[in-house]
Amino acid sequence: MYQYSKCLRTISNLPVVQKIRCDVSKRFCNKSNNDDPPKELEEAPVSKLLDEAATYSEINNTDWATTPYPATAPISTDEKPKRPKIDPSETSIILFPGQGVIKVGDVKEYLRFPRVKDLFDIANDILGYDLLKMCLKGPQKILDRTEFNQPATVVMSLAALEKLQEERPRAIEQCTAIAGYSVGELTALIFSGGMSYEDGLRLVAVRANAMQSASEMSPQGMLSSYCTPKAKVSQICEEARKWALDIGASDPVCRIAIYLYTQGKIFGGSNEALDYIQKNSLNLGLRKVQRLPVSGAFHTSLMEPALKSFIKALNKTPLEEPNVNVYSNFSTNMYNNNLKLMRKYLIKQIISPVKWEQILHKLYERPENTPFPRTFDMGSRGTMRTVLKMVNAKAAENCFVY
Repeated sequence: MYQYSKCLRTISNLPVVQKIRCDVSKRFCNKSNNDDPPKELEEAPVSKLLDEAATYSEINNTDWATTPYPATAPISTDEKPKRPKIDPSETSIILFPGQGVIKVGDVKEYLRFPRVKDLFDIANDILGYDLLKMCLKGPQKILDRTEFNQPATVVMSLAALEKLQEERPRAIEQCTAIAGYSVGELTALIFSGGMSYEDGLRLVAVRANAMQSASEMSPQGMLSSYCTPKAKVSQICEEARKWALDIGASDPVCRIAIYLYTQGKIFGGSNEALDYIQKNSLNLGLRKVQRLPVSGAFHTSLMEPALKSFIKALNKTPLEEPNVNVYSNFSTNMYNNNLKLMRKYLIKQIISPVKWEQILHKLYERPENTPFPRTFDMGSRGTMRTVLKMVNAKAAENCFVY
């Protein structure tokens, strides 16, 4: 850190500065041998000061003013400098998915890009198993497990970035904002320079294993739904918890884990509570109710057992200021280079709802007739674009799947 006060002390001790001080002192000492101040420093009469003072009527009189520029210089004092306008359609936003979207074999389309193989080689060394083989051959049931799916999702998203870099490099150069859904937030931080690929993947591995272990402590899961106007979400969760208690469940949990779009909500909680919602969905005002292919109730209190090991790993992970704006799943705000807040929010994200709908509103809200940026959906096979369409159809028109 720059030591300003130390710098001043150093300058004041230089011989040249001391000589100037001495000369000034002598000049004042030679002018008078008594305690009276020099005549040029005596106070002028008040009447003289008033006579020479400017008045309010002279405020617009510039005859007395001088300018450092030549009279012929083309300087306008009436106009303020204007910042160059950036066409939003020339900028880009990149979205990264969370787990549960990749299928066995999806990775094949990215293997023709040279650096993708390097991404998987590094991942294999860090994870201790052949991630590429699992992504190519499965089985899907194993790939869907949290401990494998989260690292696979992150690496696959970065592989999609290699395709984007090869085909549309300006999209990366002109990226102004990034958002990642759930574990995709870590992908976003890796891409933005907030953490290195190696450190980020180690953290993802710890997070995945910790959340897998937490999900095995009790029967739990997640449930997607379409909420009609009749649906009272808080009341539904309370009814589901009471039902689970009545049939003998111990301390059941049921809450909204992810806010996808206005009507789209994902419930997370104990299996007994989710079963109640599925069986009574029509009466509760829910449609398109479906269990998700994940093994835990992520972003709920059932993930609290995962925090200890994640916090330990996160504290060992070096963080840097992101080069691009990254939005937090927990707060919906940009991190603004606050590394302490980044650590805090990454921890809270595991046990708190993902506010994806709110993030999308912040990313794409703009005055009428303002162009939208180009959006790139990285590795979700179009899932992120579909959700974006439900939140902002105009923005989704300019969204490209990679």
